[in-house]
Amino acid sequence: MTAAALIEAYLAGAEALAEAIRGLGPAALRARPVAGTWSTLEVVCHLADAEALFADRMKRVLAEDRPTLLFADPERFAAALAFDARDAVEEVACVGAIRRQMARILRAQPPDAWQRVGVHSKEGERTLEQLVRKAIDHLEHHLTFVRAKRQALDDGAASQPAGGTPSVLRGRDEP
Repeated sequence: MTAAALIEAYLAGAEALAEAIRGLGPAALRARPVAGTWSTLEVVCHLADAEALFADRMKRVLAEDRPTLLFADPERFAAALAFDARDAVEEVACVGAIRRQMARILRAQPPDAWQRVGVHSKEGERTLEQLVRKAIDHLEHHLTFVRAKRQALDDGAASQPAGGTPSVLRGRDEP
């Protein structure tokens, strides 16, 4: 995939996320129609927090020589960052704003910048291209959960009460 195509796929994720939650009210956003998983609001908050991390990593790979890219534990973020008090529409807007800003930055880079490297504290070396691909894949991975929750709500599945923070990250796909 070319750099231009990667950037377009990266940008498309923000609109896909907005579409996935469009029309959901507060109760639906907080519902847990799929047992043992985060609510849609919690997933959206996780995506917004991860997006900021991905952008920071990309910027540091562009601006620094072999920067360390620290692991961020999504379960600890969820426990500490008031997911239930946040606004889903605002969080989606953050994802869109970050992706639009990064797209402008990425478009301005010379071709060799895509091979610049950062060193993830758990995963090792990661190029800018790999970081962009991970951001794209991460959002799409979680959209699968959001869509499944929406379908379960549409099908009338019983909702678990909100409270606690179940894990939706079955494979520990941390940002």
